[in-house]
Amino acid sequence: MSQQAVVEATDIVAGYLPGVNILEGCNLVAYPGEMIGIIGPNGAGKSTLLKAMFGLVKVHSGQVTLNGQDITNLKANRLVEMGVGFVPQTNNVFPSLTIEENLRMGLYMRPKRITERLAAMWDLFPVLADRRNQRAGSLSGGERQSLAMARALMMEPSVLLLDEPSAGLSPVRQDETFIRTRRINKTGVCVVMVEQNARRCLQIVDRGYVLDQGRDAYTGSGRDLANDPKVIELYLGTLAEDVDSQREES
Repeated sequence: MSQQAVVEATDIVAGYLPGVNILEGCNLVAYPGEMIGIIGPNGAGKSTLLKAMFGLVKVHSGQVTLNGQDITNLKANRLVEMGVGFVPQTNNVFPSLTIEENLRMGLYMRPKRITERLAAMWDLFPVLADRRNQRAGSLSGGERQSLAMARALMMEPSVLLLDEPSAGLSPVRQDETFIRTRRINKTGVCVVMVEQNARRCLQIVDRGYVLDQGRDAYTGSGRDLANDPKVIELYLGTLAEDVDSQREES
């Protein structure tokens, strides 16, 4: 593509401890309007890559850019100001606050736009609008995930990083989460998503990355990855067949 990437990670070497690297030269690029999936076995470094891009894990070498600007190792609060949204897998809402209070916390740096952004979130997440005064701690797992996404979107990020959005959810709630994520993407937000549910992930992403032992082993469109013999053999098993059958049904 000739257009500038929204976010790009180049040759990322990173880890939680000095001298102990989880990522050993990872690469990822996401262009405007794209939805990117990151899949791979446990321990491959999927969540670490997302956290490295968001300044939560030290990048020892390599570079992360946002719209061409170097953002490597910047603090998370600065990245939020610049247009990067991040939804962690756990502890992603304030349980003692109401739904609306959680959303207001997502825009504390721009209080003058609260009314406008709340209206946008109520439209995107109507289930939250109906229960705006309910405490977040009483929500189901799927509802908490919706709230966490909505809060991250309050600042109108150009890219949204999602760490295992379907983790711990029932199959029905997982499908709702994926549908909602695609809807967010269709509003113009670039989405980079780490997912353990590789089959479903490959159905909805524009492109995917397969990480293995801290490196991007394979990359391509969701369909290409689902049908790649090597990816099938090493990572997906019978998933490609499942993906094809579901796509034919749809």
